[in-house]
Amino acid sequence: MAELYFRQLLVGGMQNFVYLIGDKDAGECLIVDPAWAIEDIIAVAGEDGMKITGALATHYHPDHVGGEIFGLSIEGLPKLLEVAPCKIHCHREEAEGIRVMTSVSESDLVKHDANDKVKVGEVEIELLHTPGHTPGSQCFRVGQALVAGDTLFLEGCGRTDLPGGDSEELYRTISERFSKLPDDLILYPGHAYSGESAPLGEVRKTNFAMKVSSLDEWKQMMG
Repeated sequence: MAELYFRQLLVGGMQNFVYLIGDKDAGECLIVDPAWAIEDIIAVAGEDGMKITGALATHYHPDHVGGEIFGLSIEGLPKLLEVAPCKIHCHREEAEGIRVMTSVSESDLVKHDANDKVKVGEVEIELLHTPGHTPGSQCFRVGQALVAGDTLFLEGCGRTDLPGGDSEELYRTISERFSKLPDDLILYPGHAYSGESAPLGEVRKTNFAMKVSSLDEWKQMMG
């Protein structure tokens, strides 16, 4: 069985986490949400004896894939393709948003559906479609890790008042789709707003977004 390589890195001006996931034996890894400090992240992988061979995008917002936001210009995917050319794996409903935000080409993107799997070396990563924050938001399950992007934080969840956000869909994601996931999965969020990681069972007990009992209550809470 391949030995899993997994690194969580705090980068950028918006408390983003970037993840490196790969196969230690093969010396290959994928980078999750490469927006900030691309060359620094590649250097970290290199120090670990790993080569970045692909990218995984949780969603299209510029602080996760690059582009312009709040007056900031974030290097993101174009910089990654310049210094470490590779394919970018995304949900098909997110592909156009990523292309518009970053100006990457159609041929740079590999479009996926719910529950597709991507392999790096012999390590298999499952792509979970978790819409709501954006239409094509996805989380990545590998081993005992769940990399959740902006779908769910240790406390709270992604906002739904940005273009493509859908409050009712995010409620269904958290109340229904996440209900099928086991308590012993370790949740790794897209931002360090409320911590680095925690077992999903613990998050279920402490995160208000996972304790809402009805759609009406959810709507009141989310405004």
